[in-house]
Amino acid sequence: MNLKGTGVALVTPFNFSHEIDENALAQLVHHCVAGGVDFLVVLGTTGEGSTLTSAEKTRVRAIIEEANNGRLPLILGVGGNCTADVTEAASKVDPSVYEAILSVSPYYNKPTQEGIYRHFMAVADRSSVPVVLYNVPGRTASNMQAETTLRLARDHQNIVAIKEASGQMEQIMQILADRPEGFLVWSGDDALTVPMLHMGADGVISVMGQAYPQIFSSAVKAGLEGRQKEANALHNEMLAMIHLLFLEGNPAGVKSSLAYQSIGTDRVRLPLVPVSEGLSERILKEHNRLQKLTKG
Repeated sequence: MNLKGTGVALVTPFNFSHEIDENALAQLVHHCVAGGVDFLVVLGTTGEGSTLTSAEKTRVRAIIEEANNGRLPLILGVGGNCTADVTEAASKVDPSVYEAILSVSPYYNKPTQEGIYRHFMAVADRSSVPVVLYNVPGRTASNMQAETTLRLARDHQNIVAIKEASGQMEQIMQILADRPEGFLVWSGDDALTVPMLHMGADGVISVMGQAYPQIFSSAVKAGLEGRQKEANALHNEMLAMIHLLFLEGNPAGVKSSLAYQSIGTDRVRLPLVPVSEGLSERILKEHNRLQKLTKG
């Protein structure tokens, strides 16, 4: 697998009755394709999979697959804190549809580094497609250290990449410096994407990128091609919106932004709630500025 550039972790749009908005989900896929995104992540944590039923997850996959129609590579979110369940799900992924799975480091259990290592080795053993590690200690309460990531990258040929969202630049630099050939490192923090690209990262799995695919993918492309001044300028233009989108949690922020583009509503499922009215107004103001920027 050699996916580089801008990936986006798709939200699951809901209508005002908190049911899946199928038309909006298909529209979101078309929006991302038209905006220059390089690949799509289906049912990642941003997709609110933890509040979807099994039948709803199946329907979300079907809608995205049909709307995408083979235009962009797809990665499927397959993670959890029960290794047996994750390995079973990973073994059933259709390799003719999905390039890889994105698998989050086990949450809540707070495993040791050895436990994380054994978990992912078991998943990689059973997975029918390559495995992308996902380290996001802000959500899992357990950081997968650089040594563990590098050990997994070296010890299993089916572990091909990591989405790094630790926010620890020293840790990220260690992975970039010591990774085996062909192992990809993607940013998991929108605000750190361009700095990581300058250090040698291969791309991003973004939240903001689905709302503003044109400007975000342009920044990533510039960074990958070594056009640092251009990448930095676009990065600086996006920083205010990135801050707003995560201020009251994800995906509430990005859903608010998408709603202003008539892609679904701002609805999320409990225990999440929509952003406050004040934040929504700030998002709209920044949205209008970005729209003028991209059209100009």
